[in-house]
Amino acid sequence: MNGLMKKIQNLYHQEILRYIVVGGCTTAVNLIVFTVLCKIMHVEVNISNIISVICAILFAYVTNKIFVFQSHCHSTAELMKEMVSFIGARLLTMIIEVGGVFVLYEIIGQEEVIAKLETQVIVLIGNYIISKFFVFQRKG
Repeated sequence: MNGLMKKIQNLYHQEILRYIVVGGCTTAVNLIVFTVLCKIMHVEVNISNIISVICAILFAYVTNKIFVFQSHCHSTAELMKEMVSFIGARLLTMIIEVGGVFVLYEIIGQEEVIAKLETQVIVLIGNYIISKFFVFQRKG
């Protein structure tokens, strides 16, 4: 059992693996909110998409800060700068996501959830790069 715990700890210490797990959870939040709004509550597709992305951004900030990049801020100003940077970056990728879903669903005619899933790949990669190199930089 001790060997299994050591393997689990080693996996936890791999940042990219933590990012993939948290990214999967963030994507699940995004897709669940989108599906509930769009399919169950019959909210218009683009409005459902915007709301689901906002929920995912909030979830992602907390989980990336704590679990993936293990960022520690030493002041309220530092925390606000980090949060604003993260949200700003995610709003940029939100434009890519909303635009991608719009093009794939409205113009090309793909099914809503398929269009949503396809945009997630590009967004996930972009978000990791932005978070790692611009938002959650190691503080000295």
